[in-house]
Amino acid sequence: MPMRIVRFVHNDAPHYGVVEGNLPEVSDDGTLDTSELEVAVLSSDPFFSPAQSTGERLPYDEVRMLAPILPRSKVIGVGRNFADHARELGNDVPVSPLTFFKPNTSVVGPGEPIRLPAISEEVSYEAELAVVISKIAKNVTPENAYSYVLGYTAANDVTLRDIQRIDKQWSRAKGFDSSCPLGPWIETEYDPENVRIRSWVDGELKQDGNTEDFIFDIPTVIAHLTEVMTLLPGDVILTGTPAGVGRIEAGNRVDIAIDGLGILSNPVMDV
Repeated sequence: MPMRIVRFVHNDAPHYGVVEGNLPEVSDDGTLDTSELEVAVLSSDPFFSPAQSTGERLPYDEVRMLAPILPRSKVIGVGRNFADHARELGNDVPVSPLTFFKPNTSVVGPGEPIRLPAISEEVSYEAELAVVISKIAKNVTPENAYSYVLGYTAANDVTLRDIQRIDKQWSRAKGFDSSCPLGPWIETEYDPENVRIRSWVDGELKQDGNTEDFIFDIPTVIAHLTEVMTLLPGDVILTGTPAGVGRIEAGNRVDIAIDGLGILSNPVMDV
């Protein structure tokens, strides 16, 4: 059964729910009218046990959303998976998927601040489609890779660009606290091919790409990863960002829209 799974705060406690209602189009300035959407409250975590509706429904705009998944294990990013993004940073296009880790402590939800570490003077947004894994995956073939996918959400792979250049590897640059906004929901029935990816900073369009321009598609990435590691339920894969990345500063707001997946919006603040 297709679902839009959310995690949110209700009565001062985290709950799971399902977003119901027709999703309107995202406007040209990166806003979305969610006033007609509702959240059907679930009795438990739907990822690891059967969950039933409690019968309670809440206006979507009146609940505080959390990241729809907090990975128990890992977030894996795919770097330079759009040729135009690789070129804009002066990098070669990879000949095989270039991957890195973000710890689960980097994950924040919609509306939560991206906090800028004092060590960096060049912080970048990166709008990405995120894949959520549904079951244990090892030695998966591209042909059956989609059977291991629970669903999809929007992500922002926030990067300390100067630290990335200095360190020559990406642990600090991409793994700092609040560097992985996810949300607002996980869409469980979704075709990730030929999907538009956009980002805005303070309402100004910055990125406008499409998943049809992936260098390595999602089945290829899943197969590549599971050759050497086991993916666990709730693991998240960030699939790469199109050209148009740039700096953000305290006081900015970053909005990310993936077709059919709502708006992921986060303010930017100093630590």
